[in-house]
Amino acid sequence: MIRTIIMALVLAFGLSQAAFAETAKVNINTASAEQLAEVLNGIGQSKAEAIVEYRNKNGAFEHIDELVNVKGIGLRTVDRNRDRIELGPDG
Repeated sequence: MIRTIIMALVLAFGLSQAAFAETAKVNINTASAEQLAEVLNGIGQSKAEAIVEYRNKNGAFEHIDELVNVKGIGLRTVDRNRDRIELGPDG
């Protein structure tokens, strides 16, 4: 009985994490590299750091498609993450 409860809790936790990952959004103009890497598909820590570096050098992103100007990020990656990206008040 306890084993069944534990298994149910583990499964519920895993499903809630998957649901969060599917609905999570990140503001590319204000997020840290860690936040970007956590939310965006296909973006690891080094690409997330490149996004932050590009933003610091060039100012806020005005459109999501500007991410293709960041070395190592292509249109396919941008398209895969469109529903996860926000520009917020800075862009």
